[in-house]
Amino acid sequence: MGIAPVERIAMRRGFTLLLTTALGLGIHVGADASAPEPGPATPPTGTPGEPAAHLLVVVGAAGDPEYAMEFEAQVRRWKTLADAGGARMDVVGQEAPDPETDRDRLAALLAGVPKEGPADLWVVLVGHGTFDGREARFNLRGPDLSPADLSGWLAPIRRRTVVVAGFSASAPFLPGLAATNRIVLSATRTGNEQNYTRFGGQLAGALSDPAADRDQDGQVSVLEAFLRAAHGTAEFYRTAGRLMTEHALLDDDGDGRGTPADWFRGLRVERQARDGAVPDGMRAHQVHLVPSAAEQALPASVRAARDAVEREVEALRVRKASLPEEEYYRQLEVLMLRLAAVYQPADARPSP
Repeated sequence: MGIAPVERIAMRRGFTLLLTTALGLGIHVGADASAPEPGPATPPTGTPGEPAAHLLVVVGAAGDPEYAMEFEAQVRRWKTLADAGGARMDVVGQEAPDPETDRDRLAALLAGVPKEGPADLWVVLVGHGTFDGREARFNLRGPDLSPADLSGWLAPIRRRTVVVAGFSASAPFLPGLAATNRIVLSATRTGNEQNYTRFGGQLAGALSDPAADRDQDGQVSVLEAFLRAAHGTAEFYRTAGRLMTEHALLDDDGDGRGTPADWFRGLRVERQARDGAVPDGMRAHQVHLVPSAAEQALPASVRAARDAVEREVEALRVRKASLPEEEYYRQLEVLMLRLAAVYQPADARPSP
């Protein structure tokens, strides 16, 4: 009898997690230079009634026809991704000007989204930013957007949220937006990196690029796309013979520090966090805008249970050096058995 797709992805994820955790190693697969355009959209194949992500793309003031064309190209990429993943997509900043500013429209959209639930919320900022030495701003038509503005509007939302600040001088948005159950990506590491950035466009391409799928599970996570996009951005500057003026950061543990791509070996951070906390990357690796068919076939409750156990395994791995070897593997075995039980059909589970 063949193995069902859902079982195959469970085995791949669980076995890889067991090996890499026990050995204390990450998976390392090389990535090539550029992030291509996403391929043609394919109809989502998830379980009927399963919630899909909500993608909210905010397009800033272009200021130049060349940038306007680039911003439009990025929106098309995100639309292709939304279609492929079955996500709802709203765009702010491309409507005809009216008395309601883009800032007001964004605030109204965020006020109207469900505050809880299993479906991810994505907020993608495409455009230019500025930094005056004290505060960063995302340039909109009309009043600009500050980190405090967006943080306040997101505060009531307890759903898992991904914020992509893919614009110049975006680094101050990262600590301003970092929170529990939130993943924040910034195109720059300081507010003083104010030249036009390529990271946002690279990220949109990476999310559907099979070469970005480092763990070979048939889908590209936020972490995998971040690493691919950072590599592609660096390759752009190298090929052009230009000084690199942007260095992307990722934060998914809520501490607001952010981690650069070159701190990762494979899918794990090489450096130990100062306070012994689980480093950035684990939660970002559990989020997919375009999930595989096998991933979509898992009920939301199963995905949530799996993700929770995987995070416990990662937390245990961080504590490995402080535990006796026998105790470490005893706890690991318990967690791996729990992980296996997540995928076991309810009617096949032993009675209590």
